[in-house]
Amino acid sequence: MSQIYFDNVQLYHFKWCPFCIKVRIAMKVMGIEVECKNILSNPIYKAELIEGGGKKQVPCLRIQENGSVRWLYESSDIIDYMKQQCN
Repeated sequence: MSQIYFDNVQLYHFKWCPFCIKVRIAMKVMGIEVECKNILSNPIYKAELIEGGGKKQVPCLRIQENGSVRWLYESSDIIDYMKQQCN
C-alpha cells in the first residue's frame, strides 16, 4: 500500500496517550502520513495547541483548508475525518 501524505494537517499528540495511539494506528492502517507534533517533547508545540485550539487536549488534528484553520479533537472524529479524506 502506498503512503498518502497530507501537508495541510498536523497531529498534536504525545507518545503514550492511548487515544493518540489509536489515531496513529488507524492512520498507519489507512496508509496516511501527517506531521506529528509531540506536545511533551517540544513546549513550542504545546503552546501552538493551546493558542490555536484553546486547550491542551490530545489527540488534536489541526486542519488547514480553504484559507482557514480548524482544530479537531476526539480520536474517533479524527479517524472519521481521515477516512473521508481517503475516499
